[in-house]
Amino acid sequence: MKLAVVGGGSTYTPELIDGFARLRDTLPISELVLVDPAAERLELVGGLARRIFAKQGHSGRIVTTSDLDAGVEGADAVLLQLRIGGQEARLQDETWPLECGCVGQETTGAGGLAKALRTVPVVLDIAERVRRANPEAWIIDFTNPVGIVTRALLTAGHKAVGLCNVAIGFQRKFAKLLDVAPSEVHLDHIGLNHLTWETGVRIGGPDGEDRLPGLIAAHGGTIAADLRLPSALLDRLGAVPSYYLRYFYAHDEVVEELRTKPSRAAEVAEMERQLLAMYGDPALDTKPELLAKRGGAYYSEAAVDLAAALLGGAGSPYQVVNTTNNGTLPFLPDDAVVEVQAAVGAKGAAPLPVPRVDPLYAGLIANVTAYEDLALDAALRGGRERVFRALLAHPLIGQYGYAEQLTDKLIAHNREHLAWA
Repeated sequence: MKLAVVGGGSTYTPELIDGFARLRDTLPISELVLVDPAAERLELVGGLARRIFAKQGHSGRIVTTSDLDAGVEGADAVLLQLRIGGQEARLQDETWPLECGCVGQETTGAGGLAKALRTVPVVLDIAERVRRANPEAWIIDFTNPVGIVTRALLTAGHKAVGLCNVAIGFQRKFAKLLDVAPSEVHLDHIGLNHLTWETGVRIGGPDGEDRLPGLIAAHGGTIAADLRLPSALLDRLGAVPSYYLRYFYAHDEVVEELRTKPSRAAEVAEMERQLLAMYGDPALDTKPELLAKRGGAYYSEAAVDLAAALLGGAGSPYQVVNTTNNGTLPFLPDDAVVEVQAAVGAKGAAPLPVPRVDPLYAGLIANVTAYEDLALDAALRGGRERVFRALLAHPLIGQYGYAEQLTDKLIAHNREHLAWA
């Protein structure tokens, strides 16, 4: 089995490598190719990756290359983890929206749109080259904004599934609180990428007993503290929102925080500098503890599980993924991409039935889906007016004056990445 990781020079990659090594019985990889144009970073990451495999007794071969076409040739699955523009672009995404009093974040609001505009054309080019190399290869997208990027891939007819680590993080957290194995926890997870709620926590599978009410009653304070939301809000919702919902539920509070503290991009850039220095140590043969602060917790387990299921291996039959709606949420278009529990196998991901969604969530989901539709249009066809329409539609912006200002700032800060600008 051959897998390729595009963006293999990422400091995330050793987390992925560690999972591939530990879970080799679930996903038996014979060849792993790390593809990245940043040759120096790639060699540092690739060296550590080989040492991790060797230490854990994995017999698979690890190859590094800056040649995308050679890297994906013959791959059974290709995992995408790109950041077009690097941490410098992320820093801009987190900064200029604040000048208009709007959240500055890399996947939400105006910053998220900027990332989509930079990313979608590049991902579609990569996907076409993957299709030419092997039309049967699966594309697993971990590149943000996952919902918009996955929708672009599926609209273009690619064999793609989107992946996020939010759900697996909740699964692990709830399993610990309930003192059960993570594999026993099945989430009723509904919404869009980075706009989701856990409306049920079932033990044993989709038909198991719902333990969420008891979880909120016994541990609501702990869960809410991790989300940085009031525990009373969880009581009133009767559900657990993802931490990205704080940008909506406490927008003005978050804006004030972001204006007064160092940006996440600056923190991550410093972590990356330290991590790359560590990766260059020939004695290092495990992922360093600092990597846990970089983000992407349990990313490797989720990626292994999904790839194994898609490739006919031992992956879990039910997984939270990003895939085509097809009536799952009846208030959304069929071609929207939703993040829900799905039955995953060699034919792809088929969403499980979802009970009626409370209007409190359905309204916001529908609004953001409309924004994502306009955002994808702007990413595919370009143009100032399409950018303005997407920003005007976003529930965190919504006012024409802000949309006008943000449109100009977005284009000014991203001109080098926008072919039409």
